[in-house]
Amino acid sequence: MSIATTMIIRLEIRKSVATFGDVASRLAAVGGDIVAIDVIRAGKDVTTRDITVNVQDAANEEIITVLTDMPGIKVINISDRTFLAHIGGKIEITPKMPIKNREDLSLVYTPGVARVCMAIAEDPGRAYSLTMKRNTVAVVTDGTAVLGLGDIGPEAAMPVMEGKAMLFKQLADIDAFPLCLDTKDPEEIIRVVKAVTAGFGGINLEDISSPRCFEIERRLSAELDIPVFHDDQHGTAVVALAGLLNALKVVGKRVEDCRIVVVGIGAAGVSICRLLLAAGARSLYAVDRAGILHKGQTYDNAEWSWLAEATNPEGLTGGLTEAMQGADVFIGVSSGGILSVDHLKSMAEDNIVFAMANPIPEIEPELAESYARVVATGRSDYPNQINNVLCFPGIFRGALDCRAKVVNLEMKLAAAQAIASVVHPDELNEQYIIPSIFNEKVVEGVREAVIRAAIATGMARRLPPDISE
Repeated sequence: MSIATTMIIRLEIRKSVATFGDVASRLAAVGGDIVAIDVIRAGKDVTTRDITVNVQDAANEEIITVLTDMPGIKVINISDRTFLAHIGGKIEITPKMPIKNREDLSLVYTPGVARVCMAIAEDPGRAYSLTMKRNTVAVVTDGTAVLGLGDIGPEAAMPVMEGKAMLFKQLADIDAFPLCLDTKDPEEIIRVVKAVTAGFGGINLEDISSPRCFEIERRLSAELDIPVFHDDQHGTAVVALAGLLNALKVVGKRVEDCRIVVVGIGAAGVSICRLLLAAGARSLYAVDRAGILHKGQTYDNAEWSWLAEATNPEGLTGGLTEAMQGADVFIGVSSGGILSVDHLKSMAEDNIVFAMANPIPEIEPELAESYARVVATGRSDYPNQINNVLCFPGIFRGALDCRAKVVNLEMKLAAAQAIASVVHPDELNEQYIIPSIFNEKVVEGVREAVIRAAIATGMARRLPPDISE
């Protein structure tokens, strides 16, 4: 499935050889939809125009080739809205107050700043009140598992981390900074993150490949006194559980009674399984390329070994086909096209399918809708998008506001329940099991739920004034 994009093409058209009508016809023939035309220069012999064209990504190269090969047409420049939005980066640092004169300078810098420095030196805890630490998160990656692109390196990961920082700010008013590390060594990553935490109130790990991500997060959580959260693991798990809680209400089932199949046991899959078990799942089956994880099998991945013991109660062997027999729920975080109609036909009545692989789901939603009661994906162009953005802004807003030491299991479960509760019972249906990322109640609800869970588990070091014990 291709993704639609918008291209802006600047052309010189030599009137004696070609017309704009020729250009429009050729573009239409290869799937280009012209939505805007701007005349830049209109000369006697040559006209320069900017043409805005909607096109499927798969046709980008074809459109460029068609225009380049046309007689009388010179392609001056090609850009698209996505690239234009990234020029110069997407975030910046701005001061909270202007420095207009010497007095202002003496307050924010020398000599006045020395008094503040000494106050923090005497009591490091005052960094939370006298610096940006209390509202600042580091978004840390090594660029080894970026989106569905794989190991593309720290520089190429930067646009994603900038986008994450934008979402932190817009949705939860948190200042986030990308830290793209040029190392794949887990020990070095741990060392660097620990070394920079003086200026941060939380650490968001992002796009670090499995299984290294598990050890990195475990060590940092144990060795730091600020919350550490790997969004690819736990953000996906929290939102998937939130959607599942509501989907189960739609079909009238309980998580404890459902046969649940999770396919793709990487970072997200492992975390989904762990959270489902914590939520009460009993009949859970973890499936990867090695087949159904089961007791008695030796796995190099320690997380797989743990799951083999904690899931698959009857010791089922085989692969996806065997796991899907009689399943109530399918949750996929694997790869596109692995799920067939026959798989869905073998499921229980009133089944639930979360085909969350991106950009191509495990099964096309149009196919799944005829055989599944509730369908969700990871895509924004279908109903019921399972999107991490519903989770991490509220999780960190709550953790920062109560100065939580960690983000523990109870806080994640509370976040999932809070997201689910945003969808009112009167609104709940097969096409609406999860709220929009732009619903302002999401961050507010998740924040409060996380704070209360942190307080209840002894992880909070501060009681926000708007939260009563």
